[in-house]
Amino acid sequence: MPDTPAAATQRARVRVPLRFPDGYSVDAELVTFHGLADGREHIAVILGEPDLGAGGEGGKSGGVPLVRLHSECLTGDVFGSARCDCGPQLREAVERIARTGGVLLYLRQEGRGIGLYNKLDAYALQDQGLDTYEANAALGLPEDDRDYTAAAQMLRALGITRLDLLSNNPDKAGQLRDLGITVHERVPTGVFTTPHNVRYLRAKVLQTRHTLPLPELTDLTAG
Repeated sequence: MPDTPAAATQRARVRVPLRFPDGYSVDAELVTFHGLADGREHIAVILGEPDLGAGGEGGKSGGVPLVRLHSECLTGDVFGSARCDCGPQLREAVERIARTGGVLLYLRQEGRGIGLYNKLDAYALQDQGLDTYEANAALGLPEDDRDYTAAAQMLRALGITRLDLLSNNPDKAGQLRDLGITVHERVPTGVFTTPHNVRYLRAKVLQTRHTLPLPELTDLTAG
C-alpha cells in the first residue's frame, strides 16, 4: 500500500455561480490548495451543503458526501466533443452532487494524464481504426497515466476521509483506498452514448472494466 501522502492545505475559497448551456445553474464554492504532490492546479468544487468538518461522516442526513474525481477534458467539457462522454458526465455530476451535498474534484489530467496534444494525436490514430488504448500504446504512452495522490490530499484538506464515489472506473476507487480514503460505495454515472463515442466506451468496458451497461456487451462482461 502506498504511504499516506503529505498533507496539503487549503489556499483560497471563492463563490462562483455556475451556468450550463442547457440552462441549469447552481452556486458553487471553488477551493484551491497548497502542497499538492504533482504541483498541478487542481480545484475542488463544493456543491450543496456537505458537512466537511467531520471526516466526511457528517452531513445533513448523517451520510457520506458524494464525490466525483473528474479529469479535465478540454474537447468534451468546453467544446462539447461527441467523441467522449466527459462533458455530459461533468454536467450530470454537478447536479447530482448539488442535490445531496458533496464535492467534485476537477483534476488537470487531460487525456487520462497524457496531455492535450498527445490526446489529439491518439484521436488521429483512432480515426485509422485503433481503439483509445491501442492508440496510446502506438504512441509509446501508457493506457492511463493518472495518479490520484493529489486527489487524496485534497480530500483530506477538506476533512473528507470517507465518501461515496460517483464513477464507473474501478481504478479510481482502488487508488483512493490504497491512499487511505474509505470508499463507502461506488455510484455509477449515467451512460451517454453517441455514434461517435460508442467504440471508445466499448473499449473502456472491455479493457479496463468500467461499469458501463452497454447492451451489446452484457453477455461479454457477465461475471
